Amino acid sequence: MDIIVDTSILIAVITNEPTRARLIELTAEAHLLAPGSVPWEMGNALSAMLKRKRATLAQVHQAWNAYTHIPLRLVEVDMEQVLRIAAQYDIYAYDAYVIVCALQQKSPLLTLDGDLRQAAIHAGVKILEVTE
Repeated sequence: MDIIVDTSILIAVITNEPTRARLIELTAEAHLLAPGSVPWEMGNALSAMLKRKRATLAQVHQAWNAYTHIPLRLVEVDMEQVLRIAAQYDIYAYDAYVIVCALQQKSPLLTLDGDLRQAAIHAGVKILEVTE
């Protein structure tokens, strides 16, 4: 089974957040897919952790290394569809990338981002629930 994941999932796993074990359980037998923007989004999230003093440079390097070991297939998305979705749901392109990826791949989405989750539901994307 293919599952679309967003940056919130990847960050939760590599930074050992409380949902980590459940996320790994949910994705254990799946093929993980994400839009091609995810490496840049990961870089942005990790640099934000540095800026907010939530992590040291060494911790960020360790997190990036962990990210590079996640078996993740990056998928190109249709930019015109991204822009339509962004306009229709009044969301940023980064969230629309994930929604379009799920729609194009006809695969469920796993996210911890509540706003993305709601927009994805409205767009007709199946959501995998993280609840334990």
